[in-house]
Amino acid sequence: MDRRKFIRSSVATASMAAIASRAYAVPGTRPRRVALIGAGWYGKCDLLQLMNVEPVEVVSICDVDSKMLDEAASLIETRQVSKKRPRTYGDYRKLLSEKDFDIVIIGTPDHWHALPMIAAVEAGADVYVQKPTGVDVLESKAMLDAARRTGRVVQVGTQRRSTPHLIEAKQRVVDAGLLGDIAHSEICCYYHMRSQANPPDSTPPANLEYDMWTGPAPMRPYNEMVHPRSWRAFMEYGNGIVGDMCVHMLDMVRWQLGLGWPKQISSAGGILVQTGVKANITDTQTATYEFDDLNVVWTHRSWGDAPDSKFPWAGIIYGDKGTLKLSVNEYEFTPRGKGEKLTGTAVIETDKYPTDLKDKENWRLELHVASAIRGHMKDFLNAIDNRSLPVADIEQGHISSASCIMANNSLTLGRSIKFDPATHTAVGDEEATKLFARPYRSPYVHPSKG
Repeated sequence: MDRRKFIRSSVATASMAAIASRAYAVPGTRPRRVALIGAGWYGKCDLLQLMNVEPVEVVSICDVDSKMLDEAASLIETRQVSKKRPRTYGDYRKLLSEKDFDIVIIGTPDHWHALPMIAAVEAGADVYVQKPTGVDVLESKAMLDAARRTGRVVQVGTQRRSTPHLIEAKQRVVDAGLLGDIAHSEICCYYHMRSQANPPDSTPPANLEYDMWTGPAPMRPYNEMVHPRSWRAFMEYGNGIVGDMCVHMLDMVRWQLGLGWPKQISSAGGILVQTGVKANITDTQTATYEFDDLNVVWTHRSWGDAPDSKFPWAGIIYGDKGTLKLSVNEYEFTPRGKGEKLTGTAVIETDKYPTDLKDKENWRLELHVASAIRGHMKDFLNAIDNRSLPVADIEQGHISSASCIMANNSLTLGRSIKFDPATHTAVGDEEATKLFARPYRSPYVHPSKG
C-alpha cells in the first residue's frame, strides 16, 4: 500500500478505547502508590490529573527546592483520600531506595529526565516521564533500553496522542482518507517564548540545592532565570524550542500518519534577532525531517507574527484532497473543491473536574490540556493493568525526542544527518555520531556508558 494513502483503520478506535473512562480502584485492594520526582509546574499538573482519574496514594515527593517541595506536599495532603502527607526528599536516589511505590512520575527539567527514569524502572516502578525523553540521542536510547530490560511500562508526556479533539481529527479526516495523497507536513511554533531577561549572575537562594539541580549538566554560575521554569532558555539544560515544542508537533504528526524514524534530518537557524539577552537557544530555526514519502518541516520564530494567528503552534498536513490543521486548541479540515469543512475544539471539563479552575489559578494548569493529560494517564494505567505498550510508549517518545535532538546536532554541524536506527549512528559521519552523547559533569556517568 502506498504509504501516502491513508484509509480507515482500527488504530484510532483503539486509541479512543484506551482513554475511555473506567473505574481503576478495585474494592478491597490498596490504591496504587505514587512517587513524584520534580514538584514544579508540570510535575504538579501531571500528578493532580492522575489523582483526578484514580484515587491513588501519593507516598513521596522529591525536589531540590525545599520551598517547592513543602508546597507540593501540602497541596497533595489536602487532595489525598487518606489526607496523609507524602514523605519528602531532596535526593531522588533516597526516595527510590524506599521501594514502596508502584508508579513514579518524573517532572524535572529536561537534563534530569534520564537518570531518575532509568533508576525508577530498575527499582520496579512503572514510569510517566515528561518529554523530551533525554537531552542527547544515546541518553534517550538508554531510557528505552532500561524500560525493555526491566519490562516496565513507560509513558512519555507527549499527550497530543491522548488529546480528544486530535483523536477525533485522526478518525474523521486522516483515517477516513479525506486528505487523499499526503506528501508534505509543516509544524511550527511562533510563540514569543524565548526569555528576554538579562539579570546578573547571583548566589542561589537558600531553598535551592543548586549543585544537585545542575546534576549532570555543565555547571554555570547561578542565575535567577534558571529556576523555576526559565531554564529552557539555556541549551545546557535542554534542546531549545525544538526540544520543547517541536517534539510535541513532530510526535503528533508521526502518530497521525503512522511514521517511524526519519531517514535524514537537516536544520538551519540561530540567534538572529534577540541577540542582547542571556538566553543561548535559537530565536529562529527550521528543521526538515525526511521520511520515505514525505517531509515534515519545522519552523520556529520567537519574534514577529505567526502566519496564521489561529494556529501559532501547530501541525499542518497537506493532501491532494484537502488540508488538516491541528493544534492543542482545535482542528480544522478544509477540503479542496466540494466537500464539508470539519472542525473540532479542545474538551474542557470544568463541570466534571471543578478543581481544574483552582489549579489554573494556583498552578497554571492549562484548561484546554487538562483532558489530554487525564486521557494520557488513563491510557498509562490501562497499559499497566494489561502489561502492554501505552500510546506514547518510551520507544515513540525516543523517536520523536531523538529526532529533535539531531536537528540541533545538524544545526551545530552545518550539514544533514543520515541516521541509522539499528546502530544509532550517523551514516558515514563520525563527528555527528560523537554529538549523540553529551559529556556528563563528574561524578555523574552517562547512562550509555554504565
